[in-house]
Amino acid sequence: MEIDGPSGRLGARWQAELAGWGIPQAIVDAAPRSPWGHRPDNFIRRTEGLVEAPSGPLYERAREALPPGGSVLDVGAGTGAACLPLAKEAAEIVAVDVSAVMLGELAARVPPGVGLVAVEGSWPEVADRTPAADVAVCSHVVYNVPDLVGFLTALTGHARRRVVLELSERHPMTWLNPLWEHFHGLDRPDSPTAEDVAEIARSLGYRVRSAVSAASDDHYHSLEELADRVCVRLCLPADRAPEVARVARELGIWPAPRARWVTLWWDVL
Repeated sequence: MEIDGPSGRLGARWQAELAGWGIPQAIVDAAPRSPWGHRPDNFIRRTEGLVEAPSGPLYERAREALPPGGSVLDVGAGTGAACLPLAKEAAEIVAVDVSAVMLGELAARVPPGVGLVAVEGSWPEVADRTPAADVAVCSHVVYNVPDLVGFLTALTGHARRRVVLELSERHPMTWLNPLWEHFHGLDRPDSPTAEDVAEIARSLGYRVRSAVSAASDDHYHSLEELADRVCVRLCLPADRAPEVARVARELGIWPAPRARWVTLWWDVL
């Protein structure tokens, strides 16, 4: 989606900065496993924790705008960490995700009496076959979105009351930068950031509010788990996990402090 003016310029900068996170093709070609995949277990663990004890700025800002018996649209829903904690207040959940596996895990956790519309596909390509909702939420997705202007425009167009975004303060792979330099000699970028998202949203005319909080949980529960996942992300063979663990300690990456998350929200007038 091409837009002139400030939104277009900011969107082009966002897209260019995201492109800087690409992995050189030679490294990808030599990788024993794809660095792009996501395993559902981490998503399920977080979803189940939040369903059991709903908390956090995304949940609070969405809940206060959700009318009794209202509806929630969750774009990039995964296994439902953003929308399922709202199921006590919502009568319907509209979940959009590119993964049928993730949508299946979400569907298995929808409580009785709550309707589910599952839309498989990429946003905003599937926007024209996705119902609108009272509140639209989007958790930890935008750093995968090159056309952020089009994404936010379609998301806001599908919300009757409020849009709530959750994302890390900086690109979620920034913490891996020292390891990329150590293992591959690559100097990785440190942008874009959550403030860039807020700036783009403001340029579209949205009255953006924000809150910063600590991540709801530790992304990795052990050094061994971190080393295994980092081998995948860095295109390394699994047998280098002990070396990754050692270097992570040496570089001060483990134990890691909780990440900082940013919640952005705006009301639809």
